[in-house]
Amino acid sequence: MLKPSLTIFAIGLALSAAPASAQEASGPRPAVPSAEARTVAASPRHALAQAAGFRALHYCTGLFSSGMSEALVEATAGGRSARAAALPMKIDRETRTVSVRYLPDMEPRIAAWRPNLGCVQLPISAKMEAVGALAPWPADVLAPDLDARPWPLGDQNAVARLRKPQAARLEQVLDQAFLGQTGPYKGSTWGVVVIKDGKIVAERYGPGYGPHVLSRTNSMCKSLAASLVGVGVRKGLIDLQKKAPLSEWTRPGDPRGDITVNDLLHMASGLYTEAAGDPQQSLYRSGAAAAEVSALNMVDARPGSRFVYAGSDTILAVRALRQAVGDDHAFISFPHRELMWKIGMTRTLIETDWNGDFLASGQCWSTARDFGRFGLLHLADGKWNGEQILPAGWAKYVSTPAPAQPPARATPGPAYGAQFWIYGGLEGLALDAYSPGGALGQYAMIIPSRNIVVVRRGLDQGEGFKIAKFSSDVVAALGR
Repeated sequence: MLKPSLTIFAIGLALSAAPASAQEASGPRPAVPSAEARTVAASPRHALAQAAGFRALHYCTGLFSSGMSEALVEATAGGRSARAAALPMKIDRETRTVSVRYLPDMEPRIAAWRPNLGCVQLPISAKMEAVGALAPWPADVLAPDLDARPWPLGDQNAVARLRKPQAARLEQVLDQAFLGQTGPYKGSTWGVVVIKDGKIVAERYGPGYGPHVLSRTNSMCKSLAASLVGVGVRKGLIDLQKKAPLSEWTRPGDPRGDITVNDLLHMASGLYTEAAGDPQQSLYRSGAAAAEVSALNMVDARPGSRFVYAGSDTILAVRALRQAVGDDHAFISFPHRELMWKIGMTRTLIETDWNGDFLASGQCWSTARDFGRFGLLHLADGKWNGEQILPAGWAKYVSTPAPAQPPARATPGPAYGAQFWIYGGLEGLALDAYSPGGALGQYAMIIPSRNIVVVRRGLDQGEGFKIAKFSSDVVAALGR
């Protein structure tokens, strides 16, 4: 039998050797990673610190933002976090902090909740007093309560009844979506929302979930990040083609000076990355600041020439918007005031690092209905209640294949646009179909030609959910 200390180190080794964590890997990613995408295992000590940090962060947001039960928080933490269950954890419901001890000679890993921002993971070795130094939510910015407003801004009159034959066909498709690995679509579904002509025509949830339960979106968040940049473009704050959008890249002769926001949104910055490894692991699990490990990274390829699915590109695109706003007090509520709250996404959070950069590559929590609203915004080409929130033509931009694409796959797969995956033509889908895509099966298929949004949320393990086939079958069930 292993001694307790050795058992903990064994957990760390297992964690560091496992594939990309739940919020890092995306279903549509290349099936066979290239050599530069393979991760380098962290040392047992550092892997243990990472496991503790991720566990603290996940529990913090699940309990204090989502309101999940502890059992559901644990069930949604992913296999690697579950292996870290032996680490001693303290949940302080008064201060809304979670701390996880992992070594006797180190401070516990700490995650702290802030209103409207969810939880932030402090860096390794930070003490509890560091929580007081985090940027607070502005006291003068109040979250709206929109539930009593009509759909889609609120939740009233959200549902439209289908004709009985349509409803029966659609219910059969949903039945199959919840069969797990025994069903035709595989995966493990916890939520589906189908929107047709602006109304919800089908909605179903697994045990513990519901219309107002937030769950981690994983890389679905990247599409939300692109929309934030779109807001910046509409406001004249961001020029997609301007070089060196970050102040860190403006020194004469800096090779990063050739990078544009367009490159970042297309996952083609040319910055060095091990994809699901560093710098992403340092951001998500070590509590490192994006301003240090992402913005100061080195160039590894000519910008625009090579696709690498790197969360840092997404985060840096939003950091460019932060620098363009030039007011951190105003920017911390920018995503809410200028995008999410305007379209009724009042139960969506984008978490930050301890330095205040939004980790919009995967650290989002949201509901299935909120991403239905997000899909509706794109069906309307960025216009909501008469206001052009995103630039006209933005939906076309994000759903157009980028110049550099993922490596060829053995079987046909989706193309990549600007932080969205393009499914047009797959499994009989209309040519204009595209979707956010996140690990464990998070999707919001947008089909403009059919005026349909298909949101599917899951906890997939093993064979992933077949979103293209499912969406195609939903369209067929609805008919013309």
